[in-house]
Amino acid sequence: MFHAFDSQPANLPLQRAQWMAVLARTPLPLLESALGEATAATAGAPQWLRRPETGLVMVQGRAGGTGERFNLGEVTVTRCALRLSGAQQPDAAVGVAYVLGRSHRHAELAAVADALLQDPAQQAALDTRLLQPAQSHIAMERAQRHARAQSSKVEFFTVAREAGGRNEDEDEAE
Repeated sequence: MFHAFDSQPANLPLQRAQWMAVLARTPLPLLESALGEATAATAGAPQWLRRPETGLVMVQGRAGGTGERFNLGEVTVTRCALRLSGAQQPDAAVGVAYVLGRSHRHAELAAVADALLQDPAQQAALDTRLLQPAQSHIAMERAQRHARAQSSKVEFFTVAREAGGRNEDEDEAE
């Protein structure tokens, strides 16, 4: 899905594009539990630059991953942009989020996390409390998906070898 962001070296801190990709795929309960304390510290409602809104985005694919682009279909996406209420300065960090689906709450929390992660004072704590568990969860889901796919994999060479062991003439002779 976000292949360029999935191959980040293990010990390097995430850059904004990478943490936004992680936040977009983080399950809502994990976001809520990790941001419970942080959102309470930023008392009040966020200053909305763009309230959560849901729309459609055209998804493109490539034949074989390298061929010509083609329109695959549309997906539902929710987006929002905000500035935390405690940040009244015009140069305060802006949190932005785009998430698959219709969850306004998920988009709002991802935007809050994005704004908080831009503050160097809070970045280390949020990395430990939110991003690392989210990356572990995403990796676990990927491994489960891979295991399900592998369980249905057919080895055609093995099937051909097993089927080719006997001739029809041998079957008739018996």
